[in-house]
Formats: sequence, C-alpha cells, structure tokens
Amino acid sequence: MNSYHLPPLRPVARPASRRARLTRRILGVTAGAAVLALASLTALAPPPAPAQDDLAAASAASARSASEQVLKLPEGLTQASVARDSFAAVAGVQGLAAGSTNRDWAELVLLLGDFPRTDDNITVMLRWMRQENGPDNWWNRNNPLNNGWGSGGNSGLGSYDNLVIAAENAAEALHSNPGYAGIVAGFSSSAPTSQIEQAIWASPWATSHYANGAHWSYTPVPVIESPAGTW
Repeated sequence: MNSYHLPPLRPVARPASRRARLTRRILGVTAGAAVLALASLTALAPPPAPAQDDLAAASAASARSASEQVLKLPEGLTQASVARDSFAAVAGVQGLAAGSTNRDWAELVLLLGDFPRTDDNITVMLRWMRQENGPDNWWNRNNPLNNGWGSGGNSGLGSYDNLVIAAENAAEALHSNPGYAGIVAGFSSSAPTSQIEQAIWASPWATSHYANGAHWSYTPVPVIESPAGTW
C-alpha cells in the first residue's frame, strides 16, 4: 500500500476586516490632527521677551530716527562747495591807537564817524591827510586834517591833546556841518574814490578847495608811525 505525504499547509493571509481598516484610518486621521494642532499652537505662541539691552538699543535707534531730518535731492544734482568769507577781529579804538600809523588814524576817523572801513574809504582819508600835512609829518599838532572843530584855532591851525581826540573831533565835524553832507554820503555808501574826493573839493573844509583837485595827489601814501606820546 502506497503512502502519500502531503506538503504542509501555508497560512493564507486573510484580508483585514472592514472594522480593522476603519480603525487604522481613524487612528491615522487622529494622529495627523494632533500634529496640525501642535504646529498651530507653536505658530501662535508669542515670541520670547527681548532682553533689556535689546530694548535700550531699539529705543536709542528710535530716538535718533525721530530727531534726524532726511532731505532727498533730485537725481543728477551734484554737491557744490560753498566759499565762506573769513572772519577776523576788527580793530577798535585801542587796537588802532596801538598801531599808531597814519592808516590807523584814517581808520579811526571812519570808525568814530560810523563809516565803513573799506579800502576806498581808507585810501581817500590817507590822500586827504597828505593834502593837509605831509606824510612824513602827518601827526602835526595832533591835527592830521587841520580841523578847526574843537581844536581852539581858526582855519584849522589848532591842536589836540592826542590823536584819538583829534579823530573824535574830525568825525563830529563831518556830521555837524551841512556843508560836509556830500562827504558823509560818500563815505557812508562806500562810493568810488573820485566821488568822495569831488565832495571834499566842493566842501568848505579847505578855502582853496584843493584847486578843484588840481593839487590832489594819487600816488600811494606810505604808512608811517607817529612818535610816542601822540596817541
């Protein structure tokens, strides 16, 4: 009698039941929802509070921004350099007296007369002083313009105690006599030298009227100091 050996039986995988599949699906959806909820909570959580140093730096930056003004220039506009006039101390009475030259005295009359101390005004004053007293002796009798106003002498032959007093009286004389109005106007407006000089010739300052300019010299006047004690 023949005997037959049957091969062992292999377990057959059965398809999952409908309930098992539904359970796994529910578990998957629940896990996904939990992940999304955790991500949402993380996104909505407030950021950590800044440190005190960060707050101070932010406050300082905000203050600088508030105080700064920003000017937007049109495109193509180039920066131009600006030339500024230099500033220098203007000599007063004491400074001019310390200089003790004929130019200093000319400036002193302009200063006390409230006239601009321009080069043209100073040039006219120096020429005028030369016509009255030579440049080598411009301080004669402490009366460089031979001014009779307050000098105690007629026809401008008086004298003053010092050159500062002489400058005060010369400035006062120009403003006091209506016949000198043209001179005052010329000095006040820093008019051309010829205009001021013509006003001097036409005025009663000199009875000769400087020969209407025929005796007027235009060569540069040398700057010369007066002797000690004249100021």
